[in-house]
Amino acid sequence: MEKVFARTKGLTDKPFHYCPGCTHGIIHRLIAEVMCELDILDETIGVSSVGCTYNNYEYFACDMVQAAHGRAPAVATGIKRVHPDNMVFTYQGDGDLAAIGTAEIIHAAARGEKICTFFANNAVYGMTSGQMAPTTLLGQVTTTSPFGRDADLQGYPINVCEMLATLPGAVYLERVKVTDFKSIQQAKKAIRKAFRVQQQRLGFALVEILSTCPTNWGKSPAESLAWVDQVMVPQYPLGVFRGADLEVDA
Repeated sequence: MEKVFARTKGLTDKPFHYCPGCTHGIIHRLIAEVMCELDILDETIGVSSVGCTYNNYEYFACDMVQAAHGRAPAVATGIKRVHPDNMVFTYQGDGDLAAIGTAEIIHAAARGEKICTFFANNAVYGMTSGQMAPTTLLGQVTTTSPFGRDADLQGYPINVCEMLATLPGAVYLERVKVTDFKSIQQAKKAIRKAFRVQQQRLGFALVEILSTCPTNWGKSPAESLAWVDQVMVPQYPLGVFRGADLEVDA
């Protein structure tokens, strides 16, 4: 019988530990598939930071390095400067990237570091019981905002792509989601473009992926996908924020 679907060689055989309905697994597969399709798996170095994906070095079949909380862009910068011919990416959540790692991501983008960042935004701290994150929506209930996020008390959500778009060194910024087949295909296209930007040494690239957290949201997997579409997208609109005219896929 002809095999029409198989596990990508960009991933190891180790089963994911993520909660049912979490879309980290989809994002992992897309990155792994792109590395294989671009034939860069053996020359890629990924940087894991702290969060639900802290141990994704066990899943990606490329070389991986563990970074301290929020410091993945700094670690990736060092790796890329020592090994300029290697592909280097970071995989970070919103608590990691937009809170403790705010300085690292901003200055990596400002310097135009020739790395890729894949940023999973699920609007909470997923690993540590669902506390409010910098990306938590106004009115959203979390373990540390039990009455809903209040702008007067806790400020406003941070839109990372829009913020980084003010920096010339950030040459490609796109926000996508992974809630249906069409959006998953668009996310894969964006991931591919980020790697191609790095291959052509054009500057810093970041793909923000709106992701689900059914466990901490207190929703079913299906409800979580709908929540991304109906609630997250209005706050975090999809699209290309820098680099729409880049010709890198030829």
